[in-house]
Amino acid sequence: MKKIFIIILPLFLSGFLFSQKKPQKKPVKKGIVTKMNYHDEFKKISDEIMTNGTAYENLGELTKGVGSRFSATPGYMKAVEWAEKKFKDAGIEMIWRQEVKVPVWIRGKESLQIKASNGDWKNIKMLSFGNSEGTGGKDLTAEIVLINTTSELNALSVGQLKDKIVFVNLPMDPKIINTSDSYLITAKSKLISASVIAKTGAKALIIRSLTTATDDTPHAKMVYYEPEDKVKIPALSIGVRSADELEKLLKKQKVTAKLNMSAESKGDTTNPNIIAEIQGKKDSKVIVLGAQLDSWDFAEGAHDDGTGVVQCIEVLRTLKALGIENNHTIRVVLYANSENGGQGRDMYAAYVKKRDEKHIFALGTDAGGYSPRGFSLDMSPQRRRLIFDWKSYFLPYGIYDFDQTDAIQDISPLKKLDIPLAEMVVDTQRYFDYHHSVEDTYDKVSKRELLLGAVAMTQMIFMIDKNW
Repeated sequence: MKKIFIIILPLFLSGFLFSQKKPQKKPVKKGIVTKMNYHDEFKKISDEIMTNGTAYENLGELTKGVGSRFSATPGYMKAVEWAEKKFKDAGIEMIWRQEVKVPVWIRGKESLQIKASNGDWKNIKMLSFGNSEGTGGKDLTAEIVLINTTSELNALSVGQLKDKIVFVNLPMDPKIINTSDSYLITAKSKLISASVIAKTGAKALIIRSLTTATDDTPHAKMVYYEPEDKVKIPALSIGVRSADELEKLLKKQKVTAKLNMSAESKGDTTNPNIIAEIQGKKDSKVIVLGAQLDSWDFAEGAHDDGTGVVQCIEVLRTLKALGIENNHTIRVVLYANSENGGQGRDMYAAYVKKRDEKHIFALGTDAGGYSPRGFSLDMSPQRRRLIFDWKSYFLPYGIYDFDQTDAIQDISPLKKLDIPLAEMVVDTQRYFDYHHSVEDTYDKVSKRELLLGAVAMTQMIFMIDKNW
């Protein structure tokens, strides 16, 4: 019995002792990545921006401190210096300027008066089209002719518009719920083309402002003259109320206009795009965000596009504040000369092509600082499907619309380089009340809506960086 006990006891004790040892951890195999909880990451981004975001205060500095920042003016260069400081404040080290050739156009003094058959001259609020020819500072006096449709224009015989001032009272279509679509459809009408109207022998073009507002504030527009134009006529816009009153007056009697515009072009100069980036930890592929830095010469440009500028800066600030290590380079481009030319965006696209930089995604924002609703995706169906899979992460933040496919013009030149494009979609029902007018001011922007837009943009950039 002793022998048996002696043999069993060591075996028993050895089993007992071995059982007290902590189990050995299996070594983690290289290449296995822990799955990220995107809901948690989205909340971290949202919490940071909604509590510590600086976009609204920055917008106040840009609109009230810098003010109007039209291309080729001291105001634009003041905005450039401001933007560089804001990037530095956000902790960005890579900041540089990209010089762009831009037109020098000076609005000068401008006035419009009308007079009915037996009446006195009456002043009408007006705005010259950007880059429009002027009247040389002299009065241009002529009869006004009303045209509402292209069929009316085509029905007029040769000579009926010669030496006249053509008035086009073409409103944005209220039946089109997407106001951006309504604006673009109206803006593309040949009726409001100075080149088309000039071919009729007319002396000037007056249009109803492209706006959803019902006040008498005129809204600016860019003029495009064709290279073959022998004559470049002055073009201007008037407010909605004035347009409606003028149409009623013209249906009853002859109306004469006296137009005086000292607007003139003075060649070209250079203004810079401002570029800032956080370099990628994994590779040098680029994710780019774009917004226009310039505004019209008379405007604060709060919604157009001060909100986009400060939201782009906020994206970089947030990534830095949260210590997020980005795989790819995340870059912001603030474009010069978007309002009266578009040379800034063309220059950046040419730069990307020349350097053969690999861009995997471009996100634009130029629809105002209103509540975000989704993202317009101008890219291949395969890429769109990848983003569709992320809908559940965005939905708690009110982001649901991923069905639109149009991209804004500031990033549109990148489409020729096969770069997937996206634009933040917002509720634009009020955007064209203020667009391109003196009413586009800081007080029209909601801090909460502005920050929510920055949240959505940062979340999208985060997902692209981690998954593409």
